[in-house]
Amino acid sequence: MQTAASLVAASTRDFLAPVFAQYPLEVASAQGVWLTNTRGERVLDLYGGHAVAALGYGHPAWTAALARQAQLCQFQSNAVALEIRARTAERLTRFARLPDMRVFFVNSGAEANENALRIALRITGRAHVAAIEGAFHGRTAAAGAVTWGARAKWYGFPRTPFNVGFLARGDTAAVRTRVTRRTAAVIVEPVQGLAGAVDLGKEFLGALRRRCDEVGALLIFDEVQCGVGRIGQPFAANLHDVVPDLLTTAKALGNGFPCAALLISAQLSRQLPVESLGTTFGGGPMACAAIEAVLEAIESQQLLERVCHLGALIRESCLVGPVCAHQGAGLLVGLRTRRPAKEVHAELLECGILAGTSSDPHVLRLLPPFILEDEHVELLRDTLRELPP
Repeated sequence: MQTAASLVAASTRDFLAPVFAQYPLEVASAQGVWLTNTRGERVLDLYGGHAVAALGYGHPAWTAALARQAQLCQFQSNAVALEIRARTAERLTRFARLPDMRVFFVNSGAEANENALRIALRITGRAHVAAIEGAFHGRTAAAGAVTWGARAKWYGFPRTPFNVGFLARGDTAAVRTRVTRRTAAVIVEPVQGLAGAVDLGKEFLGALRRRCDEVGALLIFDEVQCGVGRIGQPFAANLHDVVPDLLTTAKALGNGFPCAALLISAQLSRQLPVESLGTTFGGGPMACAAIEAVLEAIESQQLLERVCHLGALIRESCLVGPVCAHQGAGLLVGLRTRRPAKEVHAELLECGILAGTSSDPHVLRLLPPFILEDEHVELLRDTLRELPP
């Protein structure tokens, strides 16, 4: 029998547009790496809200930084200078360990990609963009145009704002024929997320860099999901030693506070006229406080090293039960399953573990907080071992 409280909850949810498929889980609170549902049951979060909760939940320094900034000044636009905005931009560029970058703060990964593509098209004066099969870059007009399969499934716009061509993953031979002097940019996730944690590798990414240099195209790294430490380096650009012209990042950057950033080479930045880009909320003081706290925690708690250790531990210990292989990098992990991944996902959730799926029907995706402990990996291993193969 439904209680009065459950009836009220059901009726209030009727006011939400029914556009999201949702797991059978309603979260009431969260702490560390644990979610608590409305029945008071704990669920181990190995998904992190689409790779967002890098520091987990209730991180004391992150919470304190937001509270402190809210008391000082909760918002001002880019029409005025803010010391915290300038300081955060410097902190982010130093964290990135990429040569001579400038920062444009925005609100989401899609917005960052949209602006990266805008810059490439404007500076080159060209109308063709190359993307990679399997890619997901966002649901806005430009970002959706370079997302694999979007036009057939959900794109919705009558036409794309530029010409798009897709390259097969790892096909270095196709790079020369598909990236030409008509190409404004190549946009690529160095480690693809939604596709199932697919690391495109140094050879392929290096071929893209060289070809862009040859034809005068710009190389855009979409590190919205794989960036900010998730693969055990500040960015996948560091892991593969390939420097893009533009790099986008979001998700883990704010640990749940909506924010994103576009890193632009200084050479490109000098070509952008004043007011050529704009955003109302991007680079707001609360967002900057969140970003600072995330970067501080990653560095002071040696979380890059922890990500490398935990990623290796998952790969070494979790090839059990229905899992037959692994892929990805760091804590962007794809566990390949013999059975459909959705079945394994549902069984794990029944056992109190939240993972994620992917566009590959046989890949379970893990995107846990960086503060995960060895004992949590052991719990995953033991649970997988008990599932039908």
